[in-house]
Amino acid sequence: MKEVLAQTQPAIVKNETKRVRELFEQNVVPSYARFDLVLERGEGSYVWDSDGRRYLDLAAGIAVCSLGHAHPEITKALTEQSQKLIHVSNLYYTELQGQLAKRIVDLIAPGRVFFCNSGAEANEGLFKLARKFGHDEGRYEIITTLDSFHGRTLAGIAATGQDKVKKGFEPAVTGFKHVPFSDLDAMRRAITPQTAAILVEPIQGESGVTIATPEYLIGLRNLCDEHRLLLFFDEVQAGHFRTGKFQSWQRILEVGAIDPNRPGGSVNRPYLPDAVSMAKSLGGGFPIGAFWVRDKFSDVLSAGTHASTFGGTPLACAVALRILDVIKRESLAENARRLGDFLISELRTLSKKYPNVLRAVRGSGLIIGLEFEPKLAAFGREEKSPAIQVANRLHRAGVLTVPAATSVIRLLPALNLRRSEAEEGLHAIEAAIVDLKQ
Repeated sequence: MKEVLAQTQPAIVKNETKRVRELFEQNVVPSYARFDLVLERGEGSYVWDSDGRRYLDLAAGIAVCSLGHAHPEITKALTEQSQKLIHVSNLYYTELQGQLAKRIVDLIAPGRVFFCNSGAEANEGLFKLARKFGHDEGRYEIITTLDSFHGRTLAGIAATGQDKVKKGFEPAVTGFKHVPFSDLDAMRRAITPQTAAILVEPIQGESGVTIATPEYLIGLRNLCDEHRLLLFFDEVQAGHFRTGKFQSWQRILEVGAIDPNRPGGSVNRPYLPDAVSMAKSLGGGFPIGAFWVRDKFSDVLSAGTHASTFGGTPLACAVALRILDVIKRESLAENARRLGDFLISELRTLSKKYPNVLRAVRGSGLIIGLEFEPKLAAFGREEKSPAIQVANRLHRAGVLTVPAATSVIRLLPALNLRRSEAEEGLHAIEAAIVDLKQ
């Protein structure tokens, strides 16, 4: 009887996977191109699919699961707070929202924080901040960069510098223009009397992990000061200690990161953007977004100008606060920096070993992009992009990653990733590279 059950189990599992897929096809809007995996549970840096196969998750829900899966501290925070107060409207005060705002302010600089539910909403708040700031002078334009990504709302896709996300949703929301990333001259030329703000990602994630230079960020600050513009940073993906600092711009501009003799100047004076959007890792999987506004502009959005029904609920804030506690107690910022440096070094060694397969490795901390040679013969056998093909190959090896651009995969693991898990991922990536080389 046991032998019979063992023989029939694969068919049962296959039927279960098919059943879930059909459930989606019949009832869920098909706006996602999903991988053919049905995930059922997770623990730490691992997830299991419907047939019980384990995967090392180096994607972390696209940089969301900052403490991995099913972390007991998150479960405890959810349980304890849900027994007290889950939601009240923002017509009232709740201490947890004030505490979380203070923690964020303390990690950046004096200012104030608005809470919402996602990165797209956080960026919408920045758009409104810019409009309100420039309204009386007829200034409303926001300059962003090519290859950027700022969300899927109508204004978000107008701000995004990628044509593929705009297709089919024209006419675009007005007031946005795009210039090449890391090009200060282009940014300067784009400024008009109608310009109110500049918005950039210090690390562009969706387009393949492209990192701004210190000189570029300093140049943007100088441009904004010169023309009385607001400087916004989108830190939705690269923020929350992923680089080893709270926000990626802080890591880029660390003391000693700039040679004062190079163009762009130095960071002798305190460096601050005027507002920063954040989400993803902030809630570790529980939906929460936010934006911080420096004190100088923190009252631009006055009462009645912006709102969110679910923004900053007691439950969401309890989870976010607990995550900050764990990150501090377990020194996870240092872990992200240490393991990130290890992974980047090892991956660059692989790039030197297999330069015809792995063209480049870019990253900071635990946001890493691996760029593959798109013209490999192995990629020509399928219609899917090289990035998707590499991700699928790694699925077969038991590793989850995130595609980006045409031929880049991203590693965005949990901040508490272990050295042994990082090594496991490296072995799988090297095996995939060797297979592609043949």
